[in-house]
Amino acid sequence: MALAHHPIAGSGDGPRAVAAREDERVRALAWHRRLLHRPEFASLAGAILVFIVFGLSAGNSGMFNLDGIINWSQVSAYLGIIAIGACLLMIAGEFDLSIGSMIGFAGMMIAIPAMYFHWPVWLCIIFAFAGSMALGGLNGYLVIKTRLPSFIVTLAFLFILRGLTLALSIMFANRTIVSGVGVLAAQDWLATLLFQGDVAKDLFTWMAKVGWITTLDSGEPLVKGIPKVLVWWLVLAAAGGFVLSKTRFGNWIFAVGGDANAAKNVGVPVRLVKISLFVFTAFCACLFATLQVCDVGSAAADRGLQKEFEAIIAAVIGGSLLTGGYGSVVGACFGALIFGVVQIGITYTNVNSDWFRVFLGMMLLIAVLFNNYVRKRVTESR
Repeated sequence: MALAHHPIAGSGDGPRAVAAREDERVRALAWHRRLLHRPEFASLAGAILVFIVFGLSAGNSGMFNLDGIINWSQVSAYLGIIAIGACLLMIAGEFDLSIGSMIGFAGMMIAIPAMYFHWPVWLCIIFAFAGSMALGGLNGYLVIKTRLPSFIVTLAFLFILRGLTLALSIMFANRTIVSGVGVLAAQDWLATLLFQGDVAKDLFTWMAKVGWITTLDSGEPLVKGIPKVLVWWLVLAAAGGFVLSKTRFGNWIFAVGGDANAAKNVGVPVRLVKISLFVFTAFCACLFATLQVCDVGSAAADRGLQKEFEAIIAAVIGGSLLTGGYGSVVGACFGALIFGVVQIGITYTNVNSDWFRVFLGMMLLIAVLFNNYVRKRVTESR
């Protein structure tokens, strides 16, 4: 007598139900895998963790009041601007160690002509951007022409520009700082329009009147507006992210960083891509310097010291590989955000600020290990 067929318990309605559940498991696994393989995943997770830690340890100290938020977001924005340039260049397989020195040199290109040659500030700003971008192009040209590692070429420019900055400041001001630019910048149309002061002042004044934000004894808001460095950071992040993910030039950047020879063989203009990115990195450094000079009101020979390493750290924390071909502008911005929150947040706690560098080194090591793990997983899954 034939035995009747009985479906296995929990099998649902038959083979179709089993297949549907398997498809759901595959889709869930694919979703987790895609999330893990996103370059910015580690930096996003790290940023959330940092906010949780400081929310618990410094939540009642004013760190997350409006003025505290502006403080650490400004630090993040300054670093984020140069981290975006460093990130794109690293994805293309190159480094620029002259970023920090370019910041100091660009500041002097604004301050010295304005104070000693009596140029209008707007002309000094244009001169600084033109000079910085020309030096960035020279960096890229030497890397391409000589085929030397960009590490060596830009390391040379690190010392050249730092030395020039120090020598020029001593020559003209007889000291390492040139002050008084802020007063001139406050009267200049280009500086006040794009680089100095805050935006949305009327909104913050209105919020102060209705009691939404803290005010001074005079009734003016404690925070007068959104610093323009934050606006620049957001604009560059949006533009950089769009170019990298939605344009042909973004595909070229990934291709050049993955394998320059293969990219050249399929028609990618490798020289154009690399030199353009060196120019853009110099642009970011000059933008940092211009915003800082207009905000602080002076230029100093030691400005930008070690910022090249901080920019690279932010890019690596954000998911960029040191070997090129992989990375994310959004991730670099999260890396800069972690940097700013920790640097300012540690002052709101009882922790000695000397531990900040220890934290940075640990974050860098963890990011490199995680990025290396992700790269191996991506390679094995292909």
